[in-house]
Amino acid sequence: MNYGFFRTACASTQLVVADCNFNADKIIDAVRISASEGASLVVFPEFSITGYTCGDLFLQRALQKSAVENLERIAAKTASLDCIIAVGLPINVENAIYNCAAVLYHGKILALIPKTFIPNYSEFYERRYFTPASSSVPSSIRLSERNPSVPFGTDILVCDENNPDFVLGVELCEDLWVTLPPSTRAALAGATVIANLSASNEIIGKAEYRRNLVKMQSGHSVCAYLYADAGHDESTQDLVFAAHNIISENGSILAESKLFENGIVYADIDLERLMQERRRSTTFAQCAELEGGSSSYRKIFISLKEKNHKNNELKRFVDAHPFVPSGKQARAERCSSVVQLQAEGLAKRLRHIHCQSAVIGLSGGLDSTLALLVTCRAFDLCGIDRKGIRTVTMPCFGTTDRTYNNACTLARQCGTELIEVPIADSVRQHFKDIGQDENVHDVTYENCQARERTQVLMDIANKTNGIVIGTGDLSELALGWCTYNGDQMSMYGVNSSIPKTLVRYLVDWFAEDSDDEKLSAVLKDILDTPVSPELLPPKDGQIAQKTEDLVGPYELHDFYLYYLLRFGFSPSKLLFLADCSELPFDHDFKLKWLRTFYRRFFTQQFKRSCMPDGAKVGTVNLSPRGDWRMPSDASASVWLEEIDRLK
Repeated sequence: MNYGFFRTACASTQLVVADCNFNADKIIDAVRISASEGASLVVFPEFSITGYTCGDLFLQRALQKSAVENLERIAAKTASLDCIIAVGLPINVENAIYNCAAVLYHGKILALIPKTFIPNYSEFYERRYFTPASSSVPSSIRLSERNPSVPFGTDILVCDENNPDFVLGVELCEDLWVTLPPSTRAALAGATVIANLSASNEIIGKAEYRRNLVKMQSGHSVCAYLYADAGHDESTQDLVFAAHNIISENGSILAESKLFENGIVYADIDLERLMQERRRSTTFAQCAELEGGSSSYRKIFISLKEKNHKNNELKRFVDAHPFVPSGKQARAERCSSVVQLQAEGLAKRLRHIHCQSAVIGLSGGLDSTLALLVTCRAFDLCGIDRKGIRTVTMPCFGTTDRTYNNACTLARQCGTELIEVPIADSVRQHFKDIGQDENVHDVTYENCQARERTQVLMDIANKTNGIVIGTGDLSELALGWCTYNGDQMSMYGVNSSIPKTLVRYLVDWFAEDSDDEKLSAVLKDILDTPVSPELLPPKDGQIAQKTEDLVGPYELHDFYLYYLLRFGFSPSKLLFLADCSELPFDHDFKLKWLRTFYRRFFTQQFKRSCMPDGAKVGTVNLSPRGDWRMPSDASASVWLEEIDRLK
């Protein structure tokens, strides 16, 4: 099973200008190499058979004839390979010469696609030789005796009858740089993969611009975009070429060559992911309808063999921490943006209700720490004295000295009012009222404490005319790791769309960014403290209840959560991707907690159905009023049965 992945390649080969025999040999070699690496599609640059810089030689019959002969030779020599090939050459059609891409498969020339937009400005003078494609071109042409009728035109899509998610559209170089690229219409007609055969010369700053163009076009068109660029063997009489090959998918670069290095770049594009995105974004279908869909396009069908890839062979980076950017600078920028969004969301609510008071239960753990820091930022935005923030510590049976002292220190360093409300006696009275044995450390024992804490916070908020700030994060909401009508409830949840893996980085960012050495020190110690609700008595003064021992590692659950919510992937694909990533767990461990993840995700929906307000800050959220609408009594059997079949 390939889980929707489709291997592609862009190749810039060694080239001799105007030597079609030499160039064809190198193309054949590159196709063989690409096919041996499992590629089902390999794209070469514009005029890859002749070279782009032939100048007036394009008007020479000898060059034109040699290009066609070598095109047919490439087709014949690669006929045994299960690989689609796109190469470039000049083609004579009646009274004009066209700059064309030829699409080959199993020895057959499937189509010739002419360039739509012919540049004739600055260093470009292609109109000297070539005619732009138009609606008046014939639908097929006689290429040779061997190929008497080859489909011709810009209205051609190549489709795989074995995989309806693969539809190939083709454009050439300048077609991408215009206001309305032909690939936009092709994508709306169903193309999920766009091949661009290009010869883009290199000048200062152009590489970044080109990269952004490719990224944005793949994003706008919700497609994979393969950009194959002419290499440094082109003539340097007036221009320099750099072989800037790029493979992008829906706004992200999957693979990119180094400038001035001929070679092949590979990437496994995710066709299932692209189709999921198109179906999720209802406006894509709306645009397609306005453009007339695929009715104006001809479809050529082929039959590709499915290629399965082992975990370590996937030519694609799978981020083990999809919620957290890699690189220190990127993380710092992301953290700054996230905190700003959180604080602005809360600040708006405070202004709207004319509130000067906020109440936070401060445990000395990560979530409540982040909630306090964000609330301080919101108060600063509103110009409200931080003394209006009531930080409440509520020690009980499971509270350790470490978390208690950290909570108190944090409250003081943030300039808030610290309130201590020991709740052990109140909880014991409640045990007595309901007949709960204090020595039985069951779910009732734990939840009584959580609900007592919530009651204290709500009552203090009423007393001070304030609001209770929720501390629970996205990961806890996904797993239902919260007490219903306890810590699940608040008046505004600032962390509701922040996954646990990101919470840690946000707190660390505050620690690094602060000029207060004492504040930084306590934040660092909070970061080093095991994640725990502290609802069970300590052992030898240490935290006895560690969350990840009970529900599994958040690092793994956040991975599952992202790909489940963002793309709707199946359990088997989640496990496959997890195995392809650098997550530090073995296969059996991932499989074990995958089942736990799905079981808890489905059974705990009722807690999410009534979650408090809280601003969305990332691409994934579980608000019942926003991203996620799911019945509380939906069955998980389909997903769990699939997991049970996995090994």
